[in-house]
Amino acid sequence: MSKIINLENIKESIRNVPDFPKKGIQFKDLTTTFKQPDLLNFLVEKISNYYSDKKITKIVGIESRGFIVGAALATQLKTGFVPIRKPGKLPAEKYSKTYSLEYGEDSIEIHKDALIPDDVVLLHDDLLATGGTASAAIDLIKMSGVKDIFINFIVELKFLKGRDNISNEYDIYTLIKF
Repeated sequence: MSKIINLENIKESIRNVPDFPKKGIQFKDLTTTFKQPDLLNFLVEKISNYYSDKKITKIVGIESRGFIVGAALATQLKTGFVPIRKPGKLPAEKYSKTYSLEYGEDSIEIHKDALIPDDVVLLHDDLLATGGTASAAIDLIKMSGVKDIFINFIVELKFLKGRDNISNEYDIYTLIKF
């Protein structure tokens, strides 16, 4: 008899790692979820069902955990996949954006030819914390002239109020809130 999977199973499977990447941060590790085929498949199906009627043409995944489910979503929704990477990882012309994190500063990049203005983009990452990375990723996507952007996170850390740092013009869909 197969087990019925639900969001509570996903939530329970997420490992909490204290003091990573620095003291005081409670890191939510989704690799413990991704390694379980039934949970990974549930996530991909749940998210792709939500976006199935949105006419998405590209999934943009944020390095690196956004690549895992992002690529699976692209396959499920029959779209292209575009990575947003840390500096020095993309070989062609790129747009770059520096932003603040809850524990410092970072930069991300996207190839200039990855998107076109007519694309309908689903920006995916595993977790929404302060919203800095997501806001920077949105800025990168908009540099290509894209106007239709949907945003998805598996987990949202509500106490960090990251959603407040993303314009309310976007449809933001999260599955689990801590």
